[in-house]
Amino acid sequence: MKRTAALLALLLSTSVQAETPNLATTPVQRPEPGLQARHEKFNAISKEGKAELVFLGDSITQGWEGNGKAVWEKHWAPLKAANFGIGGDRTEHVLWRLEHGNFDGLKPKAIVLMIGTNNTGHQKPDGYQSPAKNTAEGVKVILEKLKAKAPQAKILVLGIFPRGATPDDKWRKQNEETNAIIKGFADDKTVFYMDIGPKFLAADGTLTKEIMPDLLHLSPKGYEIWAEAIEPKVKELLK
Repeated sequence: MKRTAALLALLLSTSVQAETPNLATTPVQRPEPGLQARHEKFNAISKEGKAELVFLGDSITQGWEGNGKAVWEKHWAPLKAANFGIGGDRTEHVLWRLEHGNFDGLKPKAIVLMIGTNNTGHQKPDGYQSPAKNTAEGVKVILEKLKAKAPQAKILVLGIFPRGATPDDKWRKQNEETNAIIKGFADDKTVFYMDIGPKFLAADGTLTKEIMPDLLHLSPKGYEIWAEAIEPKVKELLK
């Protein structure tokens, strides 16, 4: 009798888990008016159809307009680049954007995608959950949508950047777990993977505030490291 009850409980638990949607793959709109305006700006850039290189992501990507502005003007502006980064975005928000106008009419030669650290850092014990496998699945669905909307583009997927002061930081560890999965999405034909995270770290694996003042977002020096690390690959993909 006890074995039967235990088996029934296990079956019910498995059923509930199977029915629980992966929040990282479920498109969600950001309601903030300022972010909606930014989204519409991306739609306008898309319709114009002139950008040949697009950076897609969250606040770390949006930061090319802040701490990374001078680096952007030096490295990316000459390559007809567009910045489609929105602070706070998780994979599900990028999916919503792709379903509502981003890249409509745009035919870039290359796309640089880096997303997922907000999925990692947004864990809520009584609500939102996005373990590494869920976040990676969100990245995978984004890649599928990008390939459908911009089949001519080469996509450079970046490993999620390190965060936290030390290698023991729990969110850094989860980002590393996610990266271990998403690197497998590269086929080296249309999708390419680079993990430049170690370039931001000291020899002992620590992350300094000189590179990321809040241990998450890049300083001007951090943006220079980013640009120099990927520029050769980006230019190769643009050919």
